[in-house]
Amino acid sequence: MTAPTASADLPHLPGAPVDIRLVVTDMDGTLLDDAGNPPRRLRRTVSLLRERGVLFSPASGRQYATLARLFEGFDDGMVFIAENGTQVVRDGVELASDPLDPAVAARLVRTVRRLADDGTDVGVVVCGKRHAYTERTDAAFLAKVEQYYVAHRSVADATVVDDEINKIAIFGFAPAARTIAPALTEFTSTHQVVVSSEHWVDVMNRTADKGTALRRVQRELGITPAQTLVFGDYLNDLEMLDAAEWSFAMANAHPDVLDRARHVAPSNNEDGVLRTIERLLALPGE
Repeated sequence: MTAPTASADLPHLPGAPVDIRLVVTDMDGTLLDDAGNPPRRLRRTVSLLRERGVLFSPASGRQYATLARLFEGFDDGMVFIAENGTQVVRDGVELASDPLDPAVAARLVRTVRRLADDGTDVGVVVCGKRHAYTERTDAAFLAKVEQYYVAHRSVADATVVDDEINKIAIFGFAPAARTIAPALTEFTSTHQVVVSSEHWVDVMNRTADKGTALRRVQRELGITPAQTLVFGDYLNDLEMLDAAEWSFAMANAHPDVLDRARHVAPSNNEDGVLRTIERLLALPGE
């Protein structure tokens, strides 16, 4: 693939509106700025897309409850690809899920416990459909958890929770690729072990990722890759970039994401997602 092109003013993009029917965007590092704030004109842009018959889909490692709260009040018809593709929800109805075997989840919890016992500053989040569950209860760790999991509970033993488990998320205060991922090698042959940001690693079924979820949405809604616009910035976005002909890495993206995408959008701190949408679909900007 040729190197993607980039410009703050996006001059390489076509001037006429493109036939887009589905817009899919990662959240952290992509739609949200570095402070975790959405663009000021997000609600207006989603409304304009809806008027044109274009679906908007947040695709995130965040849980569904967190995404639903962020888009509360303007989420009609919105397709939520939550928990890195392990759960897909539209208008409160679950369209698809790919839960982990509880025995595998318990093994992962015990692996993280051993990692912590060996001195790594790390904690595990068991990501259930109803709640996220944590054993670690200190304020520093819970502050990180609450950013992505508004529905969460502290439990004494996370190996036994009464919930379907979407995935296991592991947070470390040191870089995750160096401290967490190497401790999970026993799972890499049977499951997806994805470094989803600098400090997080997600473990899911091998059949679960954002790209698989997106392709299922496309099939069910009759939308083609040529009619799909996707934005991402980190390694858990790679598969969904492959599912769209209009694939954009953010200017701030991981190098592997920049290599995989067809185009580059301005950074998350420059409203890159909305500016690109406005250009491709000829929507009014600011």
